Amino acid sequence: MVGQSNMAGRGRVSEADRQPLRKVLVYSKNGSWIAARAPLHFDKPNVVGVGIGRAFAKALRQANPDCTVGLIPCAVGGSPISAWQPGGFHRSTNTHPWDDMLRRARAALPAGTLKGILWHQGESDCQPDLAARYQDRLHTLIQRFRHELQAPTVPFLAGQMGQFPERPWDAAKKHVDAAHRGLPANVAHTAFVSSHGLTHKGDEVHFDTKSYRELGRRYARAWLKLRDCPP
Repeated sequence: MVGQSNMAGRGRVSEADRQPLRKVLVYSKNGSWIAARAPLHFDKPNVVGVGIGRAFAKALRQANPDCTVGLIPCAVGGSPISAWQPGGFHRSTNTHPWDDMLRRARAALPAGTLKGILWHQGESDCQPDLAARYQDRLHTLIQRFRHELQAPTVPFLAGQMGQFPERPWDAAKKHVDAAHRGLPANVAHTAFVSSHGLTHKGDEVHFDTKSYRELGRRYARAWLKLRDCPP
């Protein structure tokens, strides 16, 4: 689970979100597999909340009751795509998103098999100069993920940024969206996950809890569709 704050999750956490789900695990900040209780991420402890992870895993379990789903949370709120390259530094969280992700993934994966990479990012690149380079950077990032994790055909799912009427998209944001939307036509074993109809939590940036859950289910449907398609 990689990207920025809408992957990490900023939804309100209820008591139900803190209850474990059967055969759904999360790789903790401390490097152990534990029951997946919200919040899953830890990028910004004061604001992190419900995200897509539990709903995604629950939907996969419903489709595959015998499987155990393991989630590896690595998203960093506010991180641009430039931070997701070797040595990339994110100042506001004092982290190295790519390096930290790679270390965590390599430590976690001996317990299972990598089955998918969930990406939700782009808002921090919605400036004209950054947006113009976004597609090339995204394609390179996918290649790097697959090479470094030794998974050349692992599904890569990119979620769409929030579409909120109160904050219309400018040309730069449309350019970043086009890079996400065009992935299936340009890069094998990828999917685009729409955010159509989802709502924000009041800040015109982050989805609300209900929308995070729906987005998680959409990621799951996209993953299942990729799994069922021939190579």
